[in-house]
Amino acid sequence: MLLSNRIRSIRPLATTALHGRAEQLKAQGHDVIDLAIAISDLPAPESVIARMTEGLRAPLQPYTSVVGADDLRHGLAAKLASENGIVAAPHDIIVTNGAKQAVYEALYALTDPGDAVIVFRPYWPANVAIPELLGVRPILVDLPDEVTPELLASLPPARAMLLNNPHNPTGKVFTRRELEHIRDWMLANKVRVICDECYEKLIYEGEHVSLATLCDWREAGVVTIFSASQSYAMMGWRAGFALAPAPVVQAMEALQGPITAAASALTQIATAAAFASGDPVTLKENYRARRDVALQLFAAAPWARTHSLHSGPYLWVDISALTTDTLAFVEALLEKEKIAVMPGEALGCAGFIRLSFISHDADVLRAAAARIIRFGNGLRN
Repeated sequence: MLLSNRIRSIRPLATTALHGRAEQLKAQGHDVIDLAIAISDLPAPESVIARMTEGLRAPLQPYTSVVGADDLRHGLAAKLASENGIVAAPHDIIVTNGAKQAVYEALYALTDPGDAVIVFRPYWPANVAIPELLGVRPILVDLPDEVTPELLASLPPARAMLLNNPHNPTGKVFTRRELEHIRDWMLANKVRVICDECYEKLIYEGEHVSLATLCDWREAGVVTIFSASQSYAMMGWRAGFALAPAPVVQAMEALQGPITAAASALTQIATAAAFASGDPVTLKENYRARRDVALQLFAAAPWARTHSLHSGPYLWVDISALTTDTLAFVEALLEKEKIAVMPGEALGCAGFIRLSFISHDADVLRAAAARIIRFGNGLRN
């Protein structure tokens, strides 16, 4: 079969491909512990399940406007005001099938082929794959301990920046001061920032500040993206939304309409219930406890160095003292120990691995860590 030239250069995301391999091994009867992507073993909030049950029994599940149901967007505008300090109108919001769709549509609306976009490394793989799909050139910048005016001044010209705050995979939470520096650089250079704030509710230390609160976000063209996936244990529900100036929302709507139209009516019901339920305090404390267990376990490996994880569902582990070929490490680990983790190469940094600590309880985490450390120790001998 003849394929187009543009599709020939596209490869599946390493994150989803590795998860798929782990699922295949499980289906073959292998005892695989999959830590490659963060899929919570906890249920969605009871309020979400209750509203979904009501929705399933409703006599009609209509198509909504492509941008989302009006009552949902009013509710999300209220969430932004009360939780994020952002004053927005419903017409500034578009409901999407998860965060990836929002990033794709926003970048499509704000850039042209050949433009450059700044991406901090290590990166969420979609932040490189999506620009490449659109013919936009990612400029990779090593994520510093602190973003300074000097760093920003050294960046090459770019049309946009893709920013994770909190950051995936390192767990860094950008401080207000750092975001003010980004704001000043953005305004001075007329750079459009697409800010992914999907981990806003999974912060264990530090304070979440939305970039949009530090400027006239409409005038600056800031796009802010949210998702219910990690914060409400709703990974497969594809429940996300974006806040953007109304003309950008209209452009995203024009793109979303012929591709997927609106998110499903049931997903919109779940989205409304999730964001109306407030902070997921119990879930976050559960994750915090698992994070602490994971940090303690890997501290016992002399070849592993873990970062102080302030947010998110992942442990970012430096194993460069053992090997910088983490692709080979991950392949052999899956083959010999039946543990799936993500190689740093998939996120732009060889010598690291990323692993989820929210997919299994503490006992399974201990078993997985023991197998990983045993495997790593074997490589040293």
